[in-house]
Amino acid sequence: MNKRVAILTAEGFEEVELTSPKKVLEDAGYKVDIVSPVDGPIKSWAETNWGEEFTVDRNINKEEVKVSDYDALILPGGVLNPDQLRECKRSMQLIKDFMDAKKTIAAICHGPQSLIEAEVIKGKTLTSYKSIQKDLTNAGANWIDKDVVIDGNLITSRTPADLARFNKAILEALK
Repeated sequence: MNKRVAILTAEGFEEVELTSPKKVLEDAGYKVDIVSPVDGPIKSWAETNWGEEFTVDRNINKEEVKVSDYDALILPGGVLNPDQLRECKRSMQLIKDFMDAKKTIAAICHGPQSLIEAEVIKGKTLTSYKSIQKDLTNAGANWIDKDVVIDGNLITSRTPADLARFNKAILEALK
């Protein structure tokens, strides 16, 4: 199997929202790259405090990261992470390219905030952490409170409590 998945993140991502899908995908034989607008290591957020540090495999600002390199894109949440990604034009372009190519994009918790900046959610049905519901609806999305929502190539989920179903949906989309 030569399938590859990119996890696009910056410092302050919710640790389990990266580690859980990454482990499930690697256990299924996928190559998973952590892609970031900064060199690593980058720190995670683990519920209420800083968590582990993770190595960045590819810096999107220093090398070309193309949609053709990957089969799916994962956007973990965390309050700090999406805000930093939104300031990176290349990160936003990568999200747009995945949407244009109709390749799987999976975003959890606060991850969908990056989708707002990339301007790819108008008319899409999705879910997220409840505190960003208004942001998403103001951007033209249809928000529903459900553990996993799939709209075309877009998979969204609410919180770490939904990770088992989120991970399953990603695997199904990659079949």
